Amino acid sequence: MQKRILVVEDDSDMVELLRFNLKGAGFQVGTAKDGIEALKKTRSLLPDLVLLDLMLPELDGFAVCEVLRHDPATASIPIFMVTAMSSQLSRFAGLEAGADLYITKPFSVRSLIGRVKETLARRAGRERGREAGI
Repeated sequence: MQKRILVVEDDSDMVELLRFNLKGAGFQVGTAKDGIEALKKTRSLLPDLVLLDLMLPELDGFAVCEVLRHDPATASIPIFMVTAMSSQLSRFAGLEAGADLYITKPFSVRSLIGRVKETLARRAGRERGREAGI
């Protein structure tokens, strides 16, 4: 079964870049263009991982991340913040909000996809371990 990635980004060029490369790597890709849509789609699609921009219309990525982390249905979904905000304060705030990884733009798409695959494989291994009673 294909893993589902939700790309939350208001820059259409970045959305297309990520969609094209993630699909090429074998993922199903959903998109959201603002923070409110991100919350709705995360709750309805329950993606395997969320790529979340910080500077979004309606509700910023920090708030989206915090809401998702406090909702039992979405709390365990890995969240990678992908943003142009590169200050140490922003990085700290992103990780404090609950992000699993904080990636600054520009970035290597190949490295990003590698981190996505690594995170999902690690998560699947933990789930198999729980099912086996380990």
